[in-house]
Parts: sequence; C-alpha cells; structure tokens
Amino acid sequence: MSERSVSRQKQEKRWYTVLAPEQFDREELGQTPADEPDMALGRTIETTLGDLRNDASNNNTKLTFKITEVASENAYTEFVKHELTRDYMRSLVRRGSSKVEAYVTVLTTDDYRVQIQPVALTTKSADESQEKAIRRTMIDIVKDAAEDRTFENLVDRVVYGDLSSAIYNEAKTIYPLRRVEIQKMTLEARPEEVAVEEETAVDVEN
Repeated sequence: MSERSVSRQKQEKRWYTVLAPEQFDREELGQTPADEPDMALGRTIETTLGDLRNDASNNNTKLTFKITEVASENAYTEFVKHELTRDYMRSLVRRGSSKVEAYVTVLTTDDYRVQIQPVALTTKSADESQEKAIRRTMIDIVKDAAEDRTFENLVDRVVYGDLSSAIYNEAKTIYPLRRVEIQKMTLEARPEEVAVEEETAVDVEN
C-alpha cells in the first residue's frame, strides 16, 4: 500500500467525543476513533466516579458506559456497570469479622434488568443465622428499591451510596456492622431485550 493510501485512510478516520449519560451531566469520558459512526456503537468506556466528579476520594468506584448513539462529533452512552475496585474491597476485610454477600437480580419500573451485589462487613464474626438474616435483609431492600424506581433512579441510589446506607441502617440491628457497600451493579438487559425474552418464554409455555 502506498504512503498516499495510508495517509488517506488516516484522514478518513474521525474522532468522536464520548459523553456520559445525562444523569452524569454529559461529562466528557474521552474520545474514540471510527471510520464510520456506526463502528463506534457498542464500544465501552471505563472511568471512575472520582474522575467524573473531580474528587479523588471516589476513585475506588469504577463506572462503565457503552456507546449507543453517535451524532455529529459526539458519541452518547448509557450506564452498564458500577464496580468497586478489588484493592478497595480487600482493604475492607478484617480478620475475625464476617463478610456477607448477596446477588440480587431485579427489574426496574421501566423494565431494565440489573444484577446488584451488596456486601456487608461485620465488626466481629457473626454466626450462620445472623449472616443469613443479614443476607435476607440485603436482598429484600434491594428488591424494594427496584420495585418503585426507574433504572436511572436506581443507578443514582447505588452510585451515590443511598442504597448501601439503607441496608446498613436496617441490617445493623441484626448484628453490628462496620460497613456496607454495593460492590457491583450490572445492566443485564434493556427493556426491548426483556420483552423479547418474555415473548419467547410465553411461546415455549404454549
């Protein structure tokens, strides 16, 4: 391939400014190159809440966004994952204490299916019945939070710590807790995907 052809290819590739969803104030996430706008669709961009909020204390919270639309010079995204860093989670574990985890799949009022993974860390070692009660409380509160909230509202509750605070306040009455965190929240299916799954399930049943 001639140098002129290579140069022409480089000129044809355009750079798009990747923007966070509106609930994150359309903050700039970076830039991505693409020969055609559609080629940028589906790409994921990872950042931290600290970078978005210009607050280093939130650098232990990783956020992942996926490009869903390209218009003009911008690439627009949707939220797909919230996750605490492994180093941060390891720093919370103490000898002689219990780590209680749960995995909860919920459907929001606008039909987004998400999996939320809360974790509670006790001050001392809890017994099996206490751990079971804490886990049940975490699951119930997560389900209740999703029942009357949109996807966007639920993301806000997770990212800004409201959901973990609600779990802490309730579960600490079962056994003294040192901390509660939502270690991961993942978008599993969008409304149109959920609808297709439901239609398929009905067809199978018939």
